[in-house]
Amino acid sequence: MHAQAASICLHRHGYSTGVELLIHGDFSDKVRVQWVHEIEEAILRYWNDQVEAVEQGAVGLALLITRLVTGYTVVERSVLGTGIDWWLGSTDDPLFQRKARLEVSGIMSGSTAQVDARARIKIEQTRRSDDTGLEAYIVVVEFSAPQAQVVKR
Repeated sequence: MHAQAASICLHRHGYSTGVELLIHGDFSDKVRVQWVHEIEEAILRYWNDQVEAVEQGAVGLALLITRLVTGYTVVERSVLGTGIDWWLGSTDDPLFQRKARLEVSGIMSGSTAQVDARARIKIEQTRRSDDTGLEAYIVVVEFSAPQAQVVKR
């Protein structure tokens, strides 16, 4: 679902599989985003709600980016009001212990200034769960000039 939503958002900007996405912020990298399914009319209609497509697509890319740059993977969805979306842990931990926090946001089309502003908002939002003592990662994905700002705090 997340992968399909991300591919739809990129497709709507004219990109095809293999598009390069720039990672910047506290981490720097470039990755190729590839998908194996065809973008058919039925899939486009399914993702007519652009807000949901951006949200779910951003989550899909953020989870992969977070694993790439931190080594953490998702172990649990957070509950509303904690200021984060996901709890992260180690892939080699069979107990799925929480080791970090992740907040994700997506922008269909925006400037670098808008991505920076969204990241600042999300940084503040994560403070609600600072009492955990765990580091927090914020990932803001922007689809029109494929990029992701990643902040560690």
